[in-house]
Parts: sequence; C-alpha cells; structure tokens
Amino acid sequence: MIRSIEPKSRLSGINRYWELISVLAGRELKVRYRGSFLGVYWSLFNPLMMTALYTIIFGDKFKESYHNSIWEYTLAAFTGLTVIHFFNGSTSQALSSIVSNGSLLNKVKLPVSVFPISIIIANTFQLIVGMLPVLVVLTLIRFPHLASLVNAIAIPLPLISLILISTGIGFLISSLYVFFRDLPFLYELVQFVLMMSSPIFYPAEIVPASIRPFLAINPLYPAIESLRQIVLSGQSPDLFLILRSLLSGIIILAIGWTCFNWLRPKFMDLL
Repeated sequence: MIRSIEPKSRLSGINRYWELISVLAGRELKVRYRGSFLGVYWSLFNPLMMTALYTIIFGDKFKESYHNSIWEYTLAAFTGLTVIHFFNGSTSQALSSIVSNGSLLNKVKLPVSVFPISIIIANTFQLIVGMLPVLVVLTLIRFPHLASLVNAIAIPLPLISLILISTGIGFLISSLYVFFRDLPFLYELVQFVLMMSSPIFYPAEIVPASIRPFLAINPLYPAIESLRQIVLSGQSPDLFLILRSLLSGIIILAIGWTCFNWLRPKFMDLL
C-alpha cells in the first residue's frame, strides 16, 4: 500500500512545484509589462536597435566576411544579439531573485529554486513570443526550399542550450549573491567580458589564431555559432555544433545546480 502511494505523492509534489513556478513567472511578466503598450514585444526593441547600430558602424568593415553583404552581416549581428540579450537579461534578473524574496521565504516554506527558475521561464516566454518567430521567418524567407523548413525546425535546439546555460548561471549567481552583496558589480564586468569575447558584431575569423582558443571557453560561443549556422548558411543543421552547444548547456547547468544545492542550507541564516 505504501508503495502505491509514494509515486502519487511524488507526482503531486512535482505538479505543485511547477504550478508555483508558473504563478511566479506569470507574476514577473505582469509586473514587468504592467501598463506597457507593446508588452513582451519590447524584448525585440533592444536587439533590433543594437543590430541597426552595429550595422551602421561596422557593416562596411566586416561585410566581406559575410559574402560582402550588409544584409548577411545584419542577420549575423541580430542572431548574436538574440543570444546575448537573453543571457544578460535572464541571468541579471535571476541574480537577485532569492534575496529579493527573502522576506517571503522567512514566512512561507517554499523551494528556493523556484525563484531563479521562474525568472528564466519568464524570459524564455519572451524569447518564444518575440525572437523565435522572427528567426523562423528569416530562415524561411532566405532559403525558400524544403531544407529551410528543416533549419527552421532546428532553431530551438541552440536556444535550448542557451536556456540551459542561463539557468545554470542563474542558479550559481543567485546563490552566491546571498553571501556576496557586491556581486552585481562584478557580474556586470563578467557580462562585458562574455559579450566582447562572443562574435556578435565581429566575425570570429578576424580574431588572431593565438587568441581564438580562448573564445571556445566562452559558453555562449557554441550557441551563437550553431544558431548562425542554422539561420544563415542555407545548409543542413550542423549536428556537431548543435551537440557542442547542448553539451555546453548541460555542463553549465550541472555546475550551477551543484553549487546551488551546496550553498542552499546556509541561505536562511543570511536572508
């Protein structure tokens, strides 16, 4: 009899966990866009403006690496900015998610992990509603044949790796912020380094060969390269790039979750 009850109890706990996450993610989106005219579509504004700026400043200089086409460079910059914008936004918001809900955690017994996860889920919803349709349409328009449909279907794969990376980093920095309240200042520097070491507004080919191996350390690099290959190349999705980006996401998620669980027993003493 006990054995028959335990799976139901476990399943009920999982359902409650995800219900709590959905409520928190919904609350986050409502608060973020309350009274906003465009709502979640404001998430498109920053990447589009930055893409236009990079194209104006660097388009003529770097278009040679993109078949001497300004349009190709624009799309390359947009795909890179899609990745970095999601990563920066979701992880920056996840950083303070535990500390900002400290008073609630002291009153109600809740699983602490729901707070950074709900932030990532809210930003993932923005990504799905805003960026993903644009990337799919661009892929289908650029290559109007059957292969483009395969590429359009494959677009979520590097985005899944991006979500895994962001979740892992979110777990890590949100737990560290409980102990180190100066972390936001340091994390701004980390974000700048990650952005500059990601081939967003410049092609990776211009980086000196001696420095290029350091780009591979950047966890966002495989996701950017995989997404660009799918959207821009017109060729079948590169399975090696996809697997590399997914492996990067799984490793970062495992590291972040391990550190989060290691530090979690000490949270309540500091919140």
